[in-house]
Amino acid sequence: MFDMLDTNTQVGTLYLDTPAGQGLMHSKAGLPAALKAGGYDEITAGKFQEATNDFSCAVAQFREAQADILSGFMYPNHFIPFWNQVAQAGLTPKACAMAAAFLFPGPLAALGDTVDGLATEVWWTPRFPFGSSIAGQSAGDLAAEWETDTGAQWTQPLGYGHALWEVGLAAIANAADPLDPDSLRDGIAELQAKTVAGPVDFAHSPVKSVAMTGIGGGQWRTLGGKHPYELQVVNNATMPQIAPDAEMIPLGGA
Repeated sequence: MFDMLDTNTQVGTLYLDTPAGQGLMHSKAGLPAALKAGGYDEITAGKFQEATNDFSCAVAQFREAQADILSGFMYPNHFIPFWNQVAQAGLTPKACAMAAAFLFPGPLAALGDTVDGLATEVWWTPRFPFGSSIAGQSAGDLAAEWETDTGAQWTQPLGYGHALWEVGLAAIANAADPLDPDSLRDGIAELQAKTVAGPVDFAHSPVKSVAMTGIGGGQWRTLGGKHPYELQVVNNATMPQIAPDAEMIPLGGA
């Protein structure tokens, strides 16, 4: 996704010291290897602890390297002070894609217009071209019903929460004897299901007992529409079934 922007290929990274953060910072299986393969230079501040709210040393390191891109892994309660400190330091990256930091629109309100263009992974949106195997709803219909019933903006887990029910019911239907644990296990291992989140295929997965689903790249935009912050798909390289909503922009761009 970073290739969609004109940058100096310098990527500042830092990672919350949790199993997920440790996995993402793995030198061979994580983000460092992907950045290197893509021709990017990683300037890493390493890992930080859960209670951290002072990121000034990391920000200074990124500013010194003139990093055009910021990435890594942290939660919203870390990203809010981090992003404020980035602004206070005068660091103006062109892209920021911080895993787990802004999957949901709620925390973005604390940062105002500075969030325009923040990039994130997209595992589900109402524009996914898939439907529910249970109710026959499209992804768009599911999100619309949620917003009508709750008065809240849709979020990505809505699609996956529904898909879990679809997979569970499909596994029961696929088992020779759904009351027998071994039969149910075998039914899941051989399962291929269509869900509102897309195809779920345990039968042909390269990882035993894991079904890999598609993912796209997106950006949060302040577009003056129904919601203050709208998640738009900007990259579908790994999930071409999804039509992009827009082109990727630099942070704060138009």
